[in-house]
Amino acid sequence: MIKINLLTVERQRAKKKLAFDPGQKLIALGSLLLVAAVVLIGWRYWSLDKESKRLDTEIAAAVSETARLKAILAEVQRFEQRSAQLGERVSLIEQLRRDQTGPVHLLDQISRALPPLLWLTNVKQGTNPDEVLIEGRCLTLTGLSDFVGSLEQSGYFKRSIEIVNTQTETLTAATGPSELVRFSIRAQFQQPSAAAPVEQAAPAGAPGG
Repeated sequence: MIKINLLTVERQRAKKKLAFDPGQKLIALGSLLLVAAVVLIGWRYWSLDKESKRLDTEIAAAVSETARLKAILAEVQRFEQRSAQLGERVSLIEQLRRDQTGPVHLLDQISRALPPLLWLTNVKQGTNPDEVLIEGRCLTLTGLSDFVGSLEQSGYFKRSIEIVNTQTETLTAATGPSELVRFSIRAQFQQPSAAAPVEQAAPAGAPGG
């Protein structure tokens, strides 16, 4: 009697069914790679979308801040222009005030500086508003020197006053011949606000301190 072990045959068949051929392995590997690629692409897309939204928010905030700063800058520029205009007006008003008081001080200081036996024939403006040309007559050069010194000591004329010209003429009078000095000087007048304090000159012959 021949006995056949059918259990062994079934086990061999089951082992053959569980074994994968190389083609199936490649398909399974490709499927895994495809799934991984899809997951990676999805994650990357989600990440880029999130980053894009974040950048859009920052750009919107930057645009809003830029608009706000432009408005502030425009306001500052208007304020600066207004301040400049007000400054120009104040300067113009001060200049007009100086121009109004300048001639008064000029004539006053000239009249105060006149020594005896000296008189003026002409006072006029020079090449610039502060330049003064003075012409006159005197009997001695000492009187002219005293006149120039008094103008400089007043503080309303810049040092040094220039003696442009002097001419001595001989006059014949009933009392006898006498000399007459014609002079012309040029001085720079200082506005009262710009005049510097002048030290009092020591009298002639006084001992030095």
